[in-house]
Formats: sequence, structure tokens, C-alpha cells
Amino acid sequence: MIQLIILFKLQSLKDTQNLAKLLLSQLPKHSLLILKGELGAGKTTLVQFLTKELNSEAIVTSPSYTLIHEYPSPEGLIVHIDAYRLASPDELFELGLEDYLERARLTVVEWGEDLFEYFPEASLVEIVFDNDCRIANIK
Repeated sequence: MIQLIILFKLQSLKDTQNLAKLLLSQLPKHSLLILKGELGAGKTTLVQFLTKELNSEAIVTSPSYTLIHEYPSPEGLIVHIDAYRLASPDELFELGLEDYLERARLTVVEWGEDLFEYFPEASLVEIVFDNDCRIANIK
């Protein structure tokens, strides 16, 4: 199987907003989106734009310490999870990941690459620094 990778240049917040629009046009309800990238790469900023594009008025912040934030939207619940401090995907299952996937419009997990073992259909956006901008690799 050939895996398609799309490169998306992020030079401005408008570029990040456009990436959010592109992703949402391809992600059906109950999708799992995994975000990968160094600290400060823009993962939470992307979630802010995803939430805004789903017409939520919620204020999006990093769930680093609370682990999970839920944002209501007219299109359904948006779940934002930060798995950075978790030892294994098992902890995400204990926190109710499967329940979130069933009822949320979109579930976004930062630092959740280990979930591919359980959810090979998940989408991945890896944000990397490249000279004066960032590149989003979409898989």
C-alpha cells in the first residue's frame, strides 16, 4: 500500500487556518487526528483553528496538565487530549478514549503516535521546523 504524504508550508497563522480547513474537509465525524511535533511547533494553535472552523466559541488551551479538554460546537463535540505525560496508550483507554471517539465530531491527540497500533485509520499531522517556517506533513 502506498501512503500519501502531503506537505503544507506554515509561514503564517493564515496558513495554519487553511490547514485546519483542509483537514476538516477530509475528516469525517468521529475522526481521530494525531498531532506530532516538538514543543512550540504549533500543535495547540492548529487545534484552536480546527475548533474555530467547527464554529465553536470555546477558548482552546493546551491540556498538558488536565490531559483532556472538551469543546462544544454546533457540529459536535471536539476533544483535545495531550498524551505527553502518559506512559502508554493504555492510559488513554482508561481515560475513555473509545467513548470520546464514538461521540465526538473530532478527537485530537497531541503526542499520540502510539495510537496507530490500535487505530491505523487515524490521520497524522507532524509539524516540523524548517529554516524560517514550519512544515506540516499530513499522512
